[in-house]
Amino acid sequence: MRERLERFMMGRYGADELTKVLNAAALVCIVLSLFGRKWHLLGLFYWIGFGLLVYTCFRMLSRNVSKRQQENQRFLNARYQGAVKRNAAKKRWEQRDIYRFYKCPGCSQRVRVPKGKGKICITCPKCRTEFVKKS
Repeated sequence: MRERLERFMMGRYGADELTKVLNAAALVCIVLSLFGRKWHLLGLFYWIGFGLLVYTCFRMLSRNVSKRQQENQRFLNARYQGAVKRNAAKKRWEQRDIYRFYKCPGCSQRVRVPKGKGKICITCPKCRTEFVKKS
């Protein structure tokens, strides 16, 4: 039986990070739908979860490996960008007592200046735009 399964899966994509996340989301949706059949919204959770399960099975059994790898790479890139933004926001939050953060009007680059210096002329390190702000 194992050999037959291995032969069946040969040339197919299988599981990846996106599939794992979609399966977890499907499980959460289906469990949420079990908590009460009275509300119509919970029935919607059931169908969303079921749809996600069907999509993950499609992804795992697909023979178009390059397309599935591209989808997974886009997901991994988006997850990485989210982690970078979250870490930057966390760092800004930790430094909020010492520094002020401004966006450059020219290029939207974040510029960090020390607090308590009064009105200062800030020069953007990226585009060299100068702007005046109160620190």
